[in-house]
Amino acid sequence: MTTALPSRPTSSPALPGLDSATLTSLKKLTQYYAVTAFLALMIGVLLGPLQALNYGGVNVYEFPLLRVLIKSYYQGLTLHGVLNALVFTQFFISGWMLYLPARDLNVRPNMRFAWFTYLTMTAGLLTAAVPLLMNDATVLYTFYPPLEGSPVFYIGAAVMVAASLLVAGQVVWLWLAWKRAHPGRVTPVVTYMSVATWLMWIVAALGLVTEVVVMLIPWSLGLTRGVDPLLARTLFWWTGHPIVYFWLLPAYISWYAFLPRQAGGRMASEGLTRLAFAMFLVFSVPVGLHHQYADPNVQNTWKVIHMFLTFLVAVPSLLTAFSAAASLEDAARAQGGRGLVGWVRRLPWGNASMTAQVLAMVSFIFGGAGGIVNASMAFAPVVHNTAWIPGHFHITVGTATTLTFMGVMFWLVPHLTGKRLFSPRLALASVWWWFGGMMLFALGMHWQGLAGVPRRAQVSAAAQQAAYDSMNIALPKLLTAISGGVLFVASVLFYTVLIRTLLSPRLDDPESTPIPVSEAISPAGENLRGASLLVRRTEPLLALTFAALVLVILVYGPVIAPMLANYQFIPGQRLW
Repeated sequence: MTTALPSRPTSSPALPGLDSATLTSLKKLTQYYAVTAFLALMIGVLLGPLQALNYGGVNVYEFPLLRVLIKSYYQGLTLHGVLNALVFTQFFISGWMLYLPARDLNVRPNMRFAWFTYLTMTAGLLTAAVPLLMNDATVLYTFYPPLEGSPVFYIGAAVMVAASLLVAGQVVWLWLAWKRAHPGRVTPVVTYMSVATWLMWIVAALGLVTEVVVMLIPWSLGLTRGVDPLLARTLFWWTGHPIVYFWLLPAYISWYAFLPRQAGGRMASEGLTRLAFAMFLVFSVPVGLHHQYADPNVQNTWKVIHMFLTFLVAVPSLLTAFSAAASLEDAARAQGGRGLVGWVRRLPWGNASMTAQVLAMVSFIFGGAGGIVNASMAFAPVVHNTAWIPGHFHITVGTATTLTFMGVMFWLVPHLTGKRLFSPRLALASVWWWFGGMMLFALGMHWQGLAGVPRRAQVSAAAQQAAYDSMNIALPKLLTAISGGVLFVASVLFYTVLIRTLLSPRLDDPESTPIPVSEAISPAGENLRGASLLVRRTEPLLALTFAALVLVILVYGPVIAPMLANYQFIPGQRLW
């Protein structure tokens, strides 16, 4: 049984609620964001098997037909990474996390501005797509100079990021307007999670925005005589690791707020939920130097500080694991589940949306453990720049995030359109195939990484094949190659369900598929005066954002200042 997000009447005529016309427009906008996101994912997924085959030892990039479409492995890698990790996530999250707080608060957004933001983001995507498709921005999607792309690519990417910040600004404005109209009230938990995520992204995006706007665009236009790779890399990782939390936290919103109800249970604790997101807001940005352990001219003291801050981010992740597991156990025991782990059998495994998210959480157990390895100064040099890293990446973003969003789409599309999900059995099959394919890929790539196989490399065409043969990695290569085929089958099943659903006639009132908001075992209450100390201390999100910004300045300022004082002008290179 599911229930919609509660209608929250406004107390001020200056704060109009959602009327029918606005709600219809908002749903249409959310659908546009989501469909654009999954179209980008579809193209990126089609390129995925080529990446898997490369690490399976099969060089398909020399096929004449493929060479017409993709000039090199490195162009294919750039397209795969940009579409899946940047475009797909940014579009889905922007629609998802505008829609949820607007519904949760029952506050009317400025729909003209909202549509303008979507069109701006789409314009940025199309602008960046041109040089990508023309092999004029093959920079491996990491914005690492001295690899140089077309200025058109950097401008398009900057417009996309700017558009996401406009969405963030609109959501924060909606929340502040609601707070002014409801003084002394506790922010509803779905809105709290959404606003905390957007505020974290605003702080996190400062690094990438500075790198692209101040350094890369003028450099690629020939307005400067060079760019400092170390400074650019540092600014990139200011954003580059927190962006992973920008991808994961919207999935956490579903795990906390919606999955318990879908499983037949309740959210464990609103207080712990708020604490987890408050900790992500404060601690998830100043962690980027753990990607730069091998970089010169960065003092080890600051690398160690970033390492410990990265370990600190594991705390809200463990809170999430505890809370999500408690909610699922509550659901299963309510259905008669017994035993220490026997209750798992009582979960509604026939529900594709629930199954997708539970499997996503299972994958993140391995992803979280691998993340601790990546963050450690002792272990990171062993796996850094090896196939281990994309193996890790595909069970965090490729499974935990993507599989959750796929599961959300199984109820979100009917909710937005009034169309019934095409073939729930195919939807369920796509979930298991995706999970299985990603686990095979992760196993193969982690294994190869431990053997020393490099990442972001066309290893299938390397001149020193004997070196790879001596690693005794025939089995992990086979697993990696097979995973590409399994994931291709999964994507065919999923897109069959999605496209057939979108093209089917509308049969129901969209609201007959409600937002599956969960009740809480330990609710926060509505009024701050009567709320717990934990709820009261985590409520001031703007103060927490200021604390996050101060912390970022404290741990990045002493690192960046010497780089600015010793700026190195390095000319650009185009290798592919």
